[in-house]
Order: sequence, then C-alpha cells, then structure tokens
Amino acid sequence: MKLKVCGMKHSENIIEVSKLKPDYMGFIFYDKSPRNFKGEISELPAAIKKVGVFVNSSIANVIEKVNEYNLQAVQLHGEETPEFCRSVKFHPRLKQRAILESQLKIIKVFSIKNNFNFELLKPYEEICDYFLFDTKGKYPGGNGYTFDWNVLKNYPSTKAYFLSGGIGLEEIEKLELFFKSDASTFCKAIDVNSKFEVKAGLKDIEILKKFKKSAPFFK
Repeated sequence: MKLKVCGMKHSENIIEVSKLKPDYMGFIFYDKSPRNFKGEISELPAAIKKVGVFVNSSIANVIEKVNEYNLQAVQLHGEETPEFCRSVKFHPRLKQRAILESQLKIIKVFSIKNNFNFELLKPYEEICDYFLFDTKGKYPGGNGYTFDWNVLKNYPSTKAYFLSGGIGLEEIEKLELFFKSDASTFCKAIDVNSKFEVKAGLKDIEILKKFKKSAPFFK
C-alpha cells in the first residue's frame, strides 16, 4: 500500500515529510484553499512523485504548473470532463521531461457521502490513470471526515484508486478491516491531509511517523 501526503505548503516541512519517504506528495494549486501552494518545491528524492492538485482550473494553468514544477501527476478535484483530462495528458506544450520521465498521470477525484453512482466513472476509464475517492463536503477536499467506505463494495472497475477523506491515526483499525474486504481490491494508496496538521499546510511529523509505523498495511 502506498502513501500520499497532500496539502504540502512550507519548504522546511516539505523536506521533513520527504524524509518519511511517502510515495506521493500533493501540492494544491487552488487560490481558495488555505493550503494553496506558491514558491519553490525543494529537491525531492526521485522515488517521491509530485502531484499537482487543481479545482476547475484552466488547461493553460495546469500545463504551466506541470512544467514549472516537473509534476509527475495531476489530480483533478473539480468538474473536469474526460475531454479536459485528455487535453492535459497529451498537451503539446508539456515539456519533454514531463512526458518522457513521468508519462504524466491523471488522477480524477470523485466525492462520496453515503452513496455514489459509479456510472459516472465510465467516461473517464480510458483516459484517467487512477481514481481518487474523497468525502463529499463543504470544500473540494480537506473536510476532515470519512465517507462510508462500504459504498466501495459496489466499485465496478479494475482501475486502481486512492482512498482519501478524513483519514487519521484513529482510522488505522478501520483501515485494517477495510483492507480485508473485497472493496479494497483495487485500492492503490491512502491519501492523508488535514488530520495530520498543526495548521493548514503544516504537517505534524511525529504523527505522520506514528501513522506510517503503526499501520501494518505500509509494511
């Protein structure tokens, strides 16, 4: 099981989190988010994939950020269409480095509360590399509470997905049970954010360490 730490913002904190060797680090490029990222990303180990998070952004802005930060993946958290996803993935202005080294991955987010219409996934199956399931709430992400994971028992696809939404230390036991169920068959990664923060964008290193060490599915 892979780990994604999202909502990174502060340079020194980015370096400290990178020492924990998460598989993905997420940087939010959304002006309305308190975790909106600006500035430079410190040099990260090659094994850590940089993910840019966007919400109903323009294609031009997404491509600009991919090129500027050499992002390996784009996470689309809004109402982006399959055509939008395709335009980003194969955009002619993508730098060759981004294309050759990372084959830019597209992660499309879908928000869930107590139920979900999985038919919505079908148009995205061909173009998106991963799905991400988050909690439907007031904000596009970082709402701080989980959705009913039992909904994923009805997941009809074989495409790998990320599990997100309010996951913290107190969810370890619940996650252990989830990973024993058929619903978790195609779960590729756990995405964490607000439950590990001192404040928006600043991650608590000790709590992250404890989570990674205590959770058997990371071993």
